[in-house]
Amino acid sequence: MRETINSCATLLQKSKHDFTLSQCRTLAAMVTILFCLAFPLHLAAADTETTPTDPSSPKFSELGSDTCLSCHNDERMLQLFRTPHGQQADPNSPFAHLQCESCHGPAGEHTARDITSKAHAPIISFGNNAGSTIDDQNAVCTRCHNKDVGMQWTGSEHERNDVTCVSCHKIHDEQDPVLSPAQEAEVCFTCHARQKSDSQKPSSHPVRSGLMSCTDCHNPHHSAAEALLKRHDLNQLCWSCHTELRGPFIFEHAPVTEDCSLCHYSHGSIHPNLLIKRPPLLCQSCHSSSGHPSRSVTSDNTASGSNPSAFGVGSSCMNCHSQVHGSNHPSGVTLTR
Repeated sequence: MRETINSCATLLQKSKHDFTLSQCRTLAAMVTILFCLAFPLHLAAADTETTPTDPSSPKFSELGSDTCLSCHNDERMLQLFRTPHGQQADPNSPFAHLQCESCHGPAGEHTARDITSKAHAPIISFGNNAGSTIDDQNAVCTRCHNKDVGMQWTGSEHERNDVTCVSCHKIHDEQDPVLSPAQEAEVCFTCHARQKSDSQKPSSHPVRSGLMSCTDCHNPHHSAAEALLKRHDLNQLCWSCHTELRGPFIFEHAPVTEDCSLCHYSHGSIHPNLLIKRPPLLCQSCHSSSGHPSRSVTSDNTASGSNPSAFGVGSSCMNCHSQVHGSNHPSGVTLTR
């Protein structure tokens, strides 16, 4: 650039104008700088002329969310601005980029129609009865939520059953119910009616009281275990809370180490302690009376029967075999102590 300025200054000095060498250098520098500034703009204009915009490419609305809110201005829509998705100052929020169109796609054609017209061009819409496919809806969400959901969601049990993200999540609500431990179960119960019924039974986990939530045991987005459990198998999951029953025990009760569901219902039961049957019927489903002083218990042997038996009243078999999950006592081979 120095050589360019000197050349321009020499030409100006040789001209008919009466310039000093210092004035010539200043004028030459100004001309050179102006040329350098104008040159990229000239190239950009040339590129625009030679490469016209593809008319088939999707167009965005001119005013972004202001265009959308001219029609969609009800209270439910405006709640979006009180959620993490509607924070323009947060670079991780969709609203910081293309606003509504970050999720709903280019809406230039949609907003170009007359406001009274019903023939609006379609955009990405969400919901069970929406025009967009389930894959298109979920692809919008996993585009951002890829680390915690994306790859694992593909092939998961909910994904295989065509569950959409918005089937569980309320994006426009100020408080997404499924993210609240007190309301989460009601969201799950909209599909899982049997589990809802079980949770109302006399013996159940404290889900309806809000002390537990479904995601304490299940991972709704992905799991390699059966029923989307958060652990590899049911026993590992149960022992994460009921650590006193984990063992190891010197004398183990075989069903305990095999599968907790052999004796317990996970979601609720009409019998105490989530049992699938009341003792002794539960115990006698595996243990026969052979080699044992008791006999099969009938209604005659209960407290109100004609021949009450110690083996059939109260805790029944647990009247003697109190350590039913296992025993570490040297004499606990029969789980009596």
